Amino acid sequence: MQAESRAVTSNQAFLHPKLVRVVQRHLQSPSKKPLAAHNREAFKALQQRINDAPQALVIDSFCGTGQSTAILAERHPDHLVVGIDQSAHRLERHVKQEASNYLLLRAQCEDIWQLILQEQWQVDFHYLLYPNPWPKSGHLQRRIHGHPSFLQLVQLGGKIELRSNWQSYVEEFGLAMSLADGRGVVSQIDEAPITLFEKKYRASGHALWRYRGQSALA
Repeated sequence: MQAESRAVTSNQAFLHPKLVRVVQRHLQSPSKKPLAAHNREAFKALQQRINDAPQALVIDSFCGTGQSTAILAERHPDHLVVGIDQSAHRLERHVKQEASNYLLLRAQCEDIWQLILQEQWQVDFHYLLYPNPWPKSGHLQRRIHGHPSFLQLVQLGGKIELRSNWQSYVEEFGLAMSLADGRGVVSQIDEAPITLFEKKYRASGHALWRYRGQSALA
């Protein structure tokens, strides 16, 4: 029997009071963090794949075991779906699927985003499915929308979908996207799960939320 998952708890009752200030600062000041050598090395596999057969991209950031990446490959048969996760342990649990139009990279998402921007490749869809919510108020800048790399995320362009079992996280992301001139909608999810976390959260009775929108900075 699968263990029940606990709902997100936080010392933050509403949207973070510093969110707007942090997001605006990052949108005005691009991240200057050096790219790690192991991320550059992982990126070579994607470069080779694109060189051999150029395709528009679907990005599945923080993909975990890559289950969602394979499902998204079936949903986007005319794209190359790139799943990115920094955990070798999670990626080693991936069960190869029939779809051939996907690639898994062990790397940090933020560096891969920057390298894709440098190559000026077309990103049509970007999925961020159940990233670590970092629910403590003091961890705002570890959340995707509070991180210095948020600018790179929106610059990649395309349609963006973020999912979480913490409503405040999704609403914060939606506000951050609007500050970057993006347009989207926050809503509850009522469909078959596409990640192991989503399956576990649904079985535990959690309300599941998503933001769907379009980047305006590409």
